[in-house]
Amino acid sequence: MQGSTTSTSTNSNYAKIKAGSSWFDQFRYGSNPWMARYVYAMMFFIVNMLAWAVRDYGHIAFKEMERLNGCKEVKECLGAEGSLRVSLGCFIFYFVMFLSTLGTSKSNQRRESWHSSWWFAKVTMMIALIVMPFFSPPEVISLYGDLAHFGAGVFLLIQLISVISFITWLSDCCQSEKNADRCYVHVMLISTTSYVLCLIGIIMMYIWYTPDILSCRLNIFFITWTLVLLQLMTSVSRHPKVNGGFLTPGLMGLYVVFLCWSAIRSEPPEEMCIREAEHATKEDWLTIISFVVAVLTIVIATFSTGIDSQCFQFRKDNDKQEEDDVPYGYGFFHLVFATGAMYFAMLLISWNSHHSMKKWTIDVGWTSTWVRIVNEWLAVCVYIWMLVAPIIRKWKSSQTGESRV
Repeated sequence: MQGSTTSTSTNSNYAKIKAGSSWFDQFRYGSNPWMARYVYAMMFFIVNMLAWAVRDYGHIAFKEMERLNGCKEVKECLGAEGSLRVSLGCFIFYFVMFLSTLGTSKSNQRRESWHSSWWFAKVTMMIALIVMPFFSPPEVISLYGDLAHFGAGVFLLIQLISVISFITWLSDCCQSEKNADRCYVHVMLISTTSYVLCLIGIIMMYIWYTPDILSCRLNIFFITWTLVLLQLMTSVSRHPKVNGGFLTPGLMGLYVVFLCWSAIRSEPPEEMCIREAEHATKEDWLTIISFVVAVLTIVIATFSTGIDSQCFQFRKDNDKQEEDDVPYGYGFFHLVFATGAMYFAMLLISWNSHHSMKKWTIDVGWTSTWVRIVNEWLAVCVYIWMLVAPIIRKWKSSQTGESRV
């Protein structure tokens, strides 16, 4: 009887959601995994904005922080360390959610209900976990800061594979036998536009960030090498054995040029190679807008990557998804948000807990620059490997067949 009652109430809740109820009713009645994604993303955004507020304005709001057990001085729980403390609470929350939802495959499991509902309990848990690190000793926060470097690297790798997977999926979809003739013009238009934008971006970077050839040799190297990588990706994709076309290297070129631009923009504002450096030192409206856009971009990237667990399956299953299967991998979703919390913390402190950051700035410093550059080079290596790997496997299989004969 109890099971039938629970089933009846669950069905009535779904009926209320499908009947066009308000977002608040979905939050209250839910178990709705699609709505849950946005709630988790909103929680992630709020907590990371809190980490930024602690970094920039914590000395005003937390005068009593010196009384906490983990803070010998107010400065220890503010600035970079304060951001790490908030980030630690966010990481623990999503890591606990990862452990508790890992392996959920059917919508009738209890873990599915834990992922998609119980919001009051989870919000309370999030608040408690954010407060708890402020009572932790500085050694714990320092250890988390070291681990966050690794976690942020994992997040960048996951995001990188997700982006490349989406680009290759789009290319395969457009060039399939079903859509090849219909999408031919669209593919050529998108490819041409991508290459034009890549060249414009490279030219503008030469103009903006290399005012002096002698003193800006590093920027010249970054930009020139990006141009070389663009040519390399195109050559490999156009090889007769690969036959990847122009669409994927064009879109990858846009991503690589963006990473190069982000790396150069992350250079310290004192650098003379950045012509707009004098404007970057002031808290003007352009700096604030850039900060807000950067934060929203990170949240959206974390959200979109979290529901893209399919691209990490080494063996693609062709079985049709059943009606009671979960719509996305819950464990992977929370793992991405956990590593995303580490990545956001690294951006706020520029990958260095002893680095002082100016207000309304994010991801500024030489460490940030080199992280972006290495990410760019790694993106090209992963993309080329995805093109070449099938050919290598075919060659090895043919060699094995010949040796058996």
